[in-house]
Parts: sequence; structure tokens; C-alpha cells
Amino acid sequence: MVFTSNPLSLSVPDPFFESWLRENGYPEIIDQHTSTAITTSTTTTTDASSITNGFFISLFSRIFTLLSLFTINPFSKLTNDDLAAQTPPWTTIFIGSSDSYSFPLSVSQARMRVQENVKRYARNYATLFVLFFACSLYQMPLALVGLISCLALWDVFKFCSERWGLDRYPIIRECLIRVAQCVAAVILICSNVQMALFYALGVSYAGMILHAGFRKLVRAKQTPRGRSK
Repeated sequence: MVFTSNPLSLSVPDPFFESWLRENGYPEIIDQHTSTAITTSTTTTTDASSITNGFFISLFSRIFTLLSLFTINPFSKLTNDDLAAQTPPWTTIFIGSSDSYSFPLSVSQARMRVQENVKRYARNYATLFVLFFACSLYQMPLALVGLISCLALWDVFKFCSERWGLDRYPIIRECLIRVAQCVAAVILICSNVQMALFYALGVSYAGMILHAGFRKLVRAKQTPRGRSK
């Protein structure tokens, strides 16, 4: 039996359809479709070529995709609304199950995952950075003492400024602020606070990129459009 084409059907090219899905908040459909299409194409190619060549091609492709994760700008789509939103649940949404992760099969898929997941889990990643920074300070007691000393210095300066009424002498107050900044910078450098901050940034950034790149996109809960409360 042969079916004739429906003249009233609408055919939309794939690029336009993917663009529509992105604009209307359906990136998880693109992610799933990309994984299915690339897996099917890889299976077909493996049957036609030798197993050895297919193995090395797949290996180098995965290595290139993994390295490309660190060349992606994860904050290109991040907005203030994403940081002000509620923190997603850690176990059910952020971590998920073992089926919630898969290796990105292309650079475009990895870029889409990283940018979308950073938008959705921005507050989770910020919390992890604070946790890593606290662990770094715990491992470096001198840096912790230096940071506490700087905070105490600024509290003392604020107290003295209010007690002595330095607001009436803006020039003197500005000079004291510059001196306090120089003293705080010297304390931070001598106590290696910058190294603790560097370690926390490095570990948290690497963890964010790997989690966002391997985490499958899931449907985000959205408020129905066109309905008034």
C-alpha cells in the first residue's frame, strides 16, 4: 500500500525547527535527538568499516569532545534571573540517577549542555564553590587567619570611622581607606589567600564543566504561558 503525501502537511527544515525548540525552551528534545542520530550514524559506519579504524576514530572523537568542554564559555547565557531563582533539589534534580549522565557525542551537543545546565544549576555551582573555598581555607590555616584578619581590620575601620566622625573629613577618610586597602592586600598576599581562592576556582570550575557536559538535559518546569492567575 502506497500513501500519498498530504498537500496540507507542513514541512519544516531541521535548522529552523531546532531554532524554534531553543527559543521556546525545549533544548532537551534537541539533546535526545542528537544522541539518537549520532548513535545510529556511528553504528552504520562501524558495520561498513573495519572495527579497528572505528575504535580509534571513536576514541579520538571522544578525546576531542572532552577537551572542547574547557574551551566553551559556560556563562554566555547566564542572567541575573538565573542566579536569583530557587536552588534546584540536590539529589533528585542536580545529581539525579546514573541514567541522567551520558558522554556528549559532539562539540555542539557539549556546548548546548554546558550552557543550559549552567543556567539551570547556577546556584548549585555557586554553593559548591563556597564549599571548596571553605575546604581550601581549612587545609591552609594561615590563609584562614589572614582572611579573618582582613575582615576584622575592616570592622575596626568602620567602627572607628563612625566613632570619630570621619564622614565630616572626606579627604582624611579616603586616605585611611587607601591605607587599609594596602594593609589588607599585604595580609592576603602574605597569608596565601590567593592560592586558596585559585584552588577553589580551579576545582569548582572543572567540576562544573564536567557535570554540565555529562548531565543530560531534562525538562525544566515552567509556568504555562498565556494564563493569568
